Amino acid sequence: TSATSAFAPPSSSVVYRQSTVLEVPSVVEKSNSLSYNVASRNNYRPLFMGWGPDPIWSSGAVESNIQACPSGSCISLKLNVADGTEFMYPGQYVQVKPSGDTDVNPVFLAIASAPSGTPPKPTPPGKKKAKDEADAAAGPEPSTPEPATWEFLIKKTDNNQWLTDIQPGQTVDVSQVMGGGFPIQENFEGFKYDFPTQNILLFASGSGIAPIRSAIESKQLNIASPGSGGRTCTLYYGVRTPDDMPYVSKFAQWEELGVQVVPVISQPDLPCESGAVWQGRTGYVQNALEEDGVPIPRNSGALLCGVKGMCEAVKSELVESGMFDGRILFNF
Repeated sequence: TSATSAFAPPSSSVVYRQSTVLEVPSVVEKSNSLSYNVASRNNYRPLFMGWGPDPIWSSGAVESNIQACPSGSCISLKLNVADGTEFMYPGQYVQVKPSGDTDVNPVFLAIASAPSGTPPKPTPPGKKKAKDEADAAAGPEPSTPEPATWEFLIKKTDNNQWLTDIQPGQTVDVSQVMGGGFPIQENFEGFKYDFPTQNILLFASGSGIAPIRSAIESKQLNIASPGSGGRTCTLYYGVRTPDDMPYVSKFAQWEELGVQVVPVISQPDLPCESGAVWQGRTGYVQNALEEDGVPIPRNSGALLCGVKGMCEAVKSELVESGMFDGRILFNF
């Protein structure tokens, strides 16, 4: 059964009002109480930052900002950057702040689109130490900047209106790409855990779908459509109401790639402005997992992104089922 069949009327009749405001990138906002290292590539002024490496700022130009779901609770932002080669792994993120403004706390945004850079080829286990030593002696290889367009899914909050209302053509300051993303290659490939990874489970809530979307569209999960010999993959995606669900239009595309999409609505009785009536799974993502179980946990891996309670409950269920702890991956 297609994920979109849970909508009545069907999702094709849901009005997204793209003329209003933004489709949404995935957002991770840290506390306003943090103090930051504010830097500029032209004028570097190191200060203390409480989370992550010191940002090195460059300019990004807004290509589009559209509403991402019928409720308008989130937007989808496309940002043009001068160099996209650093974004190599799904789950990596950047900091974004108003252009030239040092008083507004940056927001932390996981990139929702597929990686625009190419990751290095993995080194065979027996040669890793020698390669690391050779790389250290040679120093970093110079790279040629390549322009890229990144997408973000951003939930609207009281503190980020400057970003969610931004218009095409305006600019923002964007940090270098941060974090290692989901360590997929290290934990899903080979026989690190004695059992090959044949099944992948994806879990997301709210705007946490952004880095999960990046993983799906990255081709780094090595999943394939049913019957073609690749890994199986199931996505459990939870939001409050059908009107709060971004990327519905992508579900059919993801299913063609081999992802079984299981949308879960926590408050199905709330009226939807779009007129949608929910006929699919209800409750929370962790409830859906508990109902379905993990068929072959020793041959499975998982990616998680979303609210803390969901992630903790899902991880607990996966570990209890027998999945290797090292194959339960987070991007932070």
